[in-house]
Amino acid sequence: MPRLRPVARAAAFFDLDKTLMAGSSGMVWAQVAYEAGQISRRDIARWAWEHLRYRLRGASDEATHQALTQAREVLRGTPERELRRMGPAVMAGVLPRIYPQMLAEVYAHQDAGRPTFIVSAASNDLIEMLALVLGMQGGVGTRYEVDADGRYTGELDGPFVYGEGKVEAMRRYAEEHDIDLAESWAYSDSASDLPMLRAVGNPVVVNPDPALLAVARAEGWRVMRFERLGRRLTLVGGVLVAALVGGAQAAMRRRRPARGLRAVRLGRRG
Repeated sequence: MPRLRPVARAAAFFDLDKTLMAGSSGMVWAQVAYEAGQISRRDIARWAWEHLRYRLRGASDEATHQALTQAREVLRGTPERELRRMGPAVMAGVLPRIYPQMLAEVYAHQDAGRPTFIVSAASNDLIEMLALVLGMQGGVGTRYEVDADGRYTGELDGPFVYGEGKVEAMRRYAEEHDIDLAESWAYSDSASDLPMLRAVGNPVVVNPDPALLAVARAEGWRVMRFERLGRRLTLVGGVLVAALVGGAQAAMRRRRPARGLRAVRLGRRG
């Protein structure tokens, strides 16, 4: 008797930045790297301004690919263990930013028998760790190549999980887990994730940027909108950055000289 293939099932795929969590996981990483003395006061201040613009305007392809280039440069020659040791501190910064509304969506899918996955341009180590902590069934992020000595080469180990790269990752997961994308859900905040949203039968937009909102309305997609941080960020963003820069000099005197990662300007990762 021939062996029957398991019946395909639906799943739910979640973007991370501004979808599962408020803001950017890259900002959390930058704060941890700054506390470890691995990026400079000037770089963390510049990133804070960029993070504010991202919160208000969303991501762009140009900024995201620039961030990838900078990440590859900063990682080149860095021992993998140094970044892994930052993982718990990054997780401690990300978890309080998880939207309760989105965690409820994750649980609702799981209760309905659908596995849940994170798909993000952020590093694969962070995504896998976060999926585990949140009780999700898996996650995939951007992988960076490590050489035989355990150091990053500055090259990618697989696709950049952004735009069409997210669709590639989702299709791979669908094949491995017998998932029918036509019956599945996808959640994102940004028009850059239109390929991801159009790859499934049930796209959902979350706190969408204007371009994505226009598409969602035209297509009749479900819209979730619950973030109210934009106007507050406009008012207090400058104050926060000024405080950061003003207090940084004293903090740096207490810190050991930077080693490992070179100072870079980081961009959006999710």
